[in-house]
Amino acid sequence: ALYPADGTDADALLRNATAALEQAKLSGDRYQFCTPEINARVAENLSLETKLRHAVANQEFVLHYQPKVELKHGSIVGVEALIGWQSPELGLVPPLKLIHLLEETGVILEVGAWVLRQAVIDYRRWMEMGLAAPRIAVNVSIFELRQSEFVEVLREAIDDEGRATGIDLEITESLIMDDVQEDITKLRTVRDMGMSVTIDDFGTGYSSIASLAKLPVHAIKIDRAFVASMLADPNAMLLVETMISLAQSLGLKVIAEGVDDEEQAMMLRLLSCDEMQGNLFS
Repeated sequence: ALYPADGTDADALLRNATAALEQAKLSGDRYQFCTPEINARVAENLSLETKLRHAVANQEFVLHYQPKVELKHGSIVGVEALIGWQSPELGLVPPLKLIHLLEETGVILEVGAWVLRQAVIDYRRWMEMGLAAPRIAVNVSIFELRQSEFVEVLREAIDDEGRATGIDLEITESLIMDDVQEDITKLRTVRDMGMSVTIDDFGTGYSSIASLAKLPVHAIKIDRAFVASMLADPNAMLLVETMISLAQSLGLKVIAEGVDDEEQAMMLRLLSCDEMQGNLFS
């Protein structure tokens, strides 16, 4: 990044150099000069980061809860907290797009802590109303788990003598396989705080049977891509069947995500899958 075209102060030059570095990594080049297009993207990200920080301050984020349904009897056995951004300019930004924006702009840590606090508040409100409140699963990003103070952030959000009754965590498989030993230590602490852990997007990472057996987790969630293709693709069907059998042999529950029609649900029942999420139910 060159002065003055790419920035007139150190912060601007560093931001643009970092953006050029990311572009070089994507393209495989050994170096990359900052370009007007990269400059524009940096400016757009800075603007978006400002809006997201305002969204935190102005309480523009909302949590929606998608039910987890027990396949055998059809009863609701839990929910997953899905965050949306009710932006005055953009309307409701859905979870998949929003998470990408939060990670790209670096606001994910602040918002992730808010999600935990809000889930606890909602759960306790349901209990105070006399409802049979379902357990709430909250997704954890790579940026949150890798923080040295990850466990302290959880404790602060719970604020109930270290017990997180009703709150569970979901962690992506590829993320949890990056540093298994460190993650085992953190997840044991999480378990001791009263939370259970689900491995999300199972089948897309590289977990071995040995590492899966060591992890203090209670469930796996089969990635929606396998569920979507299993009826048409024998290989996908075999993978789903194998994942269910493997997990249950290790004493883990199995949740299928992205279940959108009754035929998929029927097949998962035949395969003895425990729970499902998806548009078929909600």
